[in-house]
Amino acid sequence: MLRAGFDSLLNLVMFLVFTGFAVTALVFAAMAREDAYRAADKQTKKFWLILLGVNLVLNLLLPMLFLQIAGVIAAIVFMVDVRPALAQVSGGGGRRGGGSSSDGPYGPYNGGR
Repeated sequence: MLRAGFDSLLNLVMFLVFTGFAVTALVFAAMAREDAYRAADKQTKKFWLILLGVNLVLNLLLPMLFLQIAGVIAAIVFMVDVRPALAQVSGGGGRRGGGSSSDGPYGPYNGGR
């Protein structure tokens, strides 16, 4: 009985994590510009929206583990490979604000001069 309760709790946590990650990846894919995908030499925006959208729908309607794992792999590929490439060609470069690497929280660091 205790194991059944733990298994259902674990399934709920996995469902929430996988679905949250799918939503996050889909939102980032939707926010990027179409031309950034071409400039980064990645698949089209439409491709990623369809892939991540199908992932989300399958997570919500058919919560089977192998489908969830396949969807998480697609979302991980987007977040680890495609999203940084889109940020780089869009001028984001992974840093907010666009300052140089020697900038501190209150402005540029000039070495105490």
